[in-house]
Amino acid sequence: MGLVGIGNCFSGLIQGIEYYRQNPAQEIIGIMHDKIGNFGIHDIDFVVGFDVGENKVGKQINEAIYESPNMVNWIPKDQMPKTSAKVFESPALDGVGIWVENKVNPIKSNKTEEQLTDEIKNQIKECGVEVIVSYLPVGSEKATRFWAQICLDTNTAFVNCIPSFIASDSKWASQFAEKNIPIVGDDIKGQVGATIVHRTLARLCDDRGTKIERTYQINVGGNTDFLNMKEQDRLVSKRISKTESVQSQLSERLDDDQIYVGPSDFIPFLGNTKLMFMRIEGRQWANIPYNMEVRLEVDDKANSAGIVIDAIRLAKLAIERGLGGPIIPACAYLMKHPPKQMSDPDARNELENYLNGKN
Repeated sequence: MGLVGIGNCFSGLIQGIEYYRQNPAQEIIGIMHDKIGNFGIHDIDFVVGFDVGENKVGKQINEAIYESPNMVNWIPKDQMPKTSAKVFESPALDGVGIWVENKVNPIKSNKTEEQLTDEIKNQIKECGVEVIVSYLPVGSEKATRFWAQICLDTNTAFVNCIPSFIASDSKWASQFAEKNIPIVGDDIKGQVGATIVHRTLARLCDDRGTKIERTYQINVGGNTDFLNMKEQDRLVSKRISKTESVQSQLSERLDDDQIYVGPSDFIPFLGNTKLMFMRIEGRQWANIPYNMEVRLEVDDKANSAGIVIDAIRLAKLAIERGLGGPIIPACAYLMKHPPKQMSDPDARNELENYLNGKN
């Protein structure tokens, strides 16, 4: 496994795995199955990381995950097993927004993009990386395309956790299919996150025959993800991804000015806590109005890690089966902006069929 972006999300992923390793009697909550193919959560080996932060590049992964501005501290630093896997420099491109630059402190590199590209490819080959997970910040369009191309050039499977469209872009998807390289994307759904709750309730209202007239979802949080998203230009694809995830569940599409789904603000003291406020307004029998409001409070990183760990194992299963291109059932069930939208129950059924070798 190779990681791009050694931030809070990855820190939550690797600390969660260690939590279950240190507490073997604990039921593993947050995964589809104990085994996907032959792979349990402890079969994942993190062999290399890539980042732009000067306080992370050059460190072992077990040290880098605790560096600022990371906030996840589920396992005390001195109890995290040491690893020889290191964090190497990645080109910044558009991966560092103006609001987070002074917190990330990008490394001042003397290397050209071409030199970094060659070094990255060599590290991927030397470390035997089979799957790369991108935890880049929202709005990293150029950086995401850079890493997608790296995967194509090194025959490495790609899990794209952010709303920069690769798996759901026909040109990129066809390149992964032609080279028989698996990809799972785009834009990870939370385990019980804001958008999955919103789309589920919207689907319920639609299935029960009501007429939804308008809806909104407002999200706030206190980590660097939300600080980064104060830069409105970085949110274009994020809003498309979240909005289309909800719209896809409705039998009649809402007008653009009657739906709002997206990150709204940064509140520093919330830390990794994410708050979602959702409202649906509509009409029932005899044109009688109704509305519902939901407040959801979650740890943003636990919400992500419980899904990503399945995406990694599903990508590895695709490699074992000799499959390439977007893994459609995995994309539909785990991602907000897949190549093909489905209802969540349908996507789950398709994914179970895939796991059982039926499609």
